[in-house]
Amino acid sequence: MTNAPIKDDDPTLGKLVMDAQRDISSLISQEIQLAKSEIKVSVKHGGVGVGLFAGAAFIGLLAIIMLSVAFAYFLNWNGDGLDLHWAFTVVFLVYVLIAALLAYIGLRQVKKVKAPERAIEQGRQIPQALKGRP
Repeated sequence: MTNAPIKDDDPTLGKLVMDAQRDISSLISQEIQLAKSEIKVSVKHGGVGVGLFAGAAFIGLLAIIMLSVAFAYFLNWNGDGLDLHWAFTVVFLVYVLIAALLAYIGLRQVKKVKAPERAIEQGRQIPQALKGRP
């Protein structure tokens, strides 16, 4: 029997704490990056939606101007300008359709804006993971 010293390969408590701090720091960093990337996508959709709403508002304003001009021509109608009046009305309807289309597309873009769900869910799991629960 030899009295050789027993080799202890287990890490020290200080090393374990340092490893845990490093891992937690890395995890939090990665969660922040995930949240940033999800928010970036949402902000892009929101910006496009707002831009399309602004376009719809501008086209709507043009439609109101065209309707006003057409209404003025209808009030001043002397019998031989009917084709011109209908032309103004057709232009007005085209503007209204364009405004409706832009508003619809803008609404769809704004509905795509959402919270960074994956990052939030993973962030909620961190306390349980630190406590040793799956």
